[in-house]
Parts: sequence; structure tokens; C-alpha cells
Amino acid sequence: MSISPYRVLVTGSRNWDDDRAVWRAIASAVLDNASATVPVVLVHGACPRGADAHAAAWADLASVDGRRPVTAEAHPADWERHGKAAGFRRNAEMVRLGADICLAFIKDGSRGASHTAALAEKAGIPTRRYTA
Repeated sequence: MSISPYRVLVTGSRNWDDDRAVWRAIASAVLDNASATVPVVLVHGACPRGADAHAAAWADLASVDGRRPVTAEAHPADWERHGKAAGFRRNAEMVRLGADICLAFIKDGSRGASHTAALAEKAGIPTRRYTA
């Protein structure tokens, strides 16, 4: 019998520079809500900097740790195909795929992270907002 993974959706500002805040929030969400045997899927927008990059790094280290299965699920925006709407389309797709929790790291009122957090809340996904 397969165990459903605990899905953590991370969204955040490209200029979110506090990697420790991201790591603490992810670890807290996982430890508080998923048993030690449940695999974790960390969903993020694949931005090479900011909150997404910090989340990807956490997933990389956690998967090497070996205490529980951790997989990163990256969703890069298709800027060539969708232009300026690419980020918002990607965000909506990540929410549509579902998550057990959304962690939103919003710096300077980031429209993308705020948008994703609002979509997650509307979809009934518990959402924690962190601001800077």
C-alpha cells in the first residue's frame, strides 16, 4: 500500500534572502504535520534565487539526510510561451495540483507570492504567510 506524500507548496519573493526563515518554516510544517514515515514533496516555482532557491536547497539536503523520503517538485514559469503572465499561470498550476500546506514568503508586497497565497487559501489549502 502506497502512502500519500505530504505536499508542501513554497512560494516567495525572488529577493527573499533569509534562507534560515524558509528552512525553519519548512521543517516546522513537516515536523508538525507529517509522521516520520510519510514522504515529503516540496513544490516550488524553480526561481534560481530567493525563497524558491532556499526551498530547493532544503529539499536537496533533506533528501540526502535519509530520515524520510523528500522530493523536490520544481515548476518553472514558461516566460517564452506565456510572457508576463507566466509566473501567475505557473502559480495557479502549482495550487491546482494540490498541497497540504502553503508557505508564502512575501517581501516588499510581492505580487506573485501574494497571488499564490491567495489562490491557495481560496482552494482550502492552509497557508502560512511570512513577511519582510
